[in-house]
Amino acid sequence: MAADQGRGSNNVEIEPSESLKTFGAVLKSLRELAGLTQEEFAKRVGYSVAYIAKIEQGKRFPPTDLPGRTEEALGPLAPKLLADAAKTLTRRTGVASWFQQWVGIEEEAVTLYAYECRAVPGLLQPEAYIRALFDCRLPPVDQEQIDHYVNARLDRQLIISTRPTTEFGFIIEQCILDRRVGGREVTKQVIDHLLEMGARRNVAIQIMPRVQEDHAGVEGTMYLAETPANQWLAYTEGQRSNNLIPTPKDVSMLLKRYGKLRSQALDRRATVELLEQMRGAL
Repeated sequence: MAADQGRGSNNVEIEPSESLKTFGAVLKSLRELAGLTQEEFAKRVGYSVAYIAKIEQGKRFPPTDLPGRTEEALGPLAPKLLADAAKTLTRRTGVASWFQQWVGIEEEAVTLYAYECRAVPGLLQPEAYIRALFDCRLPPVDQEQIDHYVNARLDRQLIISTRPTTEFGFIIEQCILDRRVGGREVTKQVIDHLLEMGARRNVAIQIMPRVQEDHAGVEGTMYLAETPANQWLAYTEGQRSNNLIPTPKDVSMLLKRYGKLRSQALDRRATVELLEQMRGAL
């Protein structure tokens, strides 16, 4: 979620860019000219009020289908005006822009899946672990920046509790916990947090054991989201690179890989048993 998911990179939610703020201002002006409140507009275009508010504030990258959804609510000129305003955004393929778009997708998703082989997924990181990740970061960042990044990540995590009908699935490599980023005490907090989150009805956490000769995740991390319109999108990232994947053929391939990974990882009960064993051994 550029993904603020794992390793404490510079891919975190940042202050609104000028282009994002401009798009938000155009949308807000068109909405107000149409005499609609944010609540009324959000209902007509099929997005949540909170998401529309953040787009207008320049804090979220607008979804690509938003301009096309606005004609009925804002009039025939709105789609073209918004599409023109969005062109400067879609040309920007930088880290922050893509991540802000994925964050918006997360907030609206009815299903979210993640496979991580580098670090605990960002939505499952306790605060001490987040700080430990940023303490490891090179080049170093100052304390004020770390506090900003930590608060942004903790804010994102609220979607698990505020969206109880969204299905969350996480597959995490056991080696991530073996690494003990931050030390034993931080690792204990991570395991405790995973056990707590995994007990939620809408959260499934599975550990991929150290030894797995038939492994479908050799090409790396992946994140998958199902939108309210039942469209699947995917997100992948590497060192200082990231990729939002909307093409159905490519997303289908990743969904098949994720399904295979689910069958290869420990089931939920076995995962709890392993986490408890690892916790006891620390």
